[in-house]
Amino acid sequence: MARIADLLAAGTTYSFEFFPPKNEAGWLSLGRTIAELEHLEPHYVSVTYGAGGSTRTRPADLVSWVKRQTPISPMAHLTCAGHTRAEIRDILIDYRAEGIENLLALGGDPPADGSPVVSDYRFSSELVDDIRAFGGFSIGVAAHPEGHPRSPDLESDRRLLADKLVDADFAITQFFFEVDHYVAMMDDLASHDVYKPVIPGIMPVTNLAQVSRMAHMSGAEVPGWLVERVGKAGDDPDEATRIGVEIAAELCDRLLEVGAPGLHFYTLNRSGPTRQLWRLLGLG
Repeated sequence: MARIADLLAAGTTYSFEFFPPKNEAGWLSLGRTIAELEHLEPHYVSVTYGAGGSTRTRPADLVSWVKRQTPISPMAHLTCAGHTRAEIRDILIDYRAEGIENLLALGGDPPADGSPVVSDYRFSSELVDDIRAFGGFSIGVAAHPEGHPRSPDLESDRRLLADKLVDADFAITQFFFEVDHYVAMMDDLASHDVYKPVIPGIMPVTNLAQVSRMAHMSGAEVPGWLVERVGKAGDDPDEATRIGVEIAAELCDRLLEVGAPGLHFYTLNRSGPTRQLWRLLGLG
């Protein structure tokens, strides 16, 4: 197993993200996906909390399974929302006992049922501080190239990101489709004297309606040129996937050209688009 901070210091990283399924069929499907992607030898994989505060009891199971059953280093997501400091400490103790070395510290989504959020934390930077004080973990945080949807403005969002990166080792971005958003974010961080690695998150557009919904929730824009280009596939899902993967590969190439320290692929628990993108990038 390896700490992500050390992997980034050694060179460009390539990684995948999975989410805990909600039912047995989903777990079986994810097992096949991981088996199909494992031979690509990603540097690490991340395991999310469920969107909207769902599936919160399952990430630790998936993180432990990846740690025990594969040679891949897992990174667990850990959120402020719904946790006391005592609960966070218990989770950190458990992860340390499992040999988990990488954490992504997040604010977290409110519960899907609209119930109040109970937490000892106001900002994810406070969670980063607690993890750092506990010791033994490589810590990542989230970045939003176009700004977090709950931030009052982009300047405030950049300042909060800079604050998080004082003690965090790296950041991983929400998906986006214009390289200029990434470049502008890195320039803004440099203006705060922050030069930590920020890894772009990549989402191949294989289903335009689905990605548009996700983009709306995360504050990302789906540009008109992308809608038009993917729309040329019509009702042919295979052609839509081919075009979406091609667009993602072009974005990846440009991001690496401007100095991105790695690429993080949002798999949506499916292997096909990620394997196609991997081949287009000449990674294996």
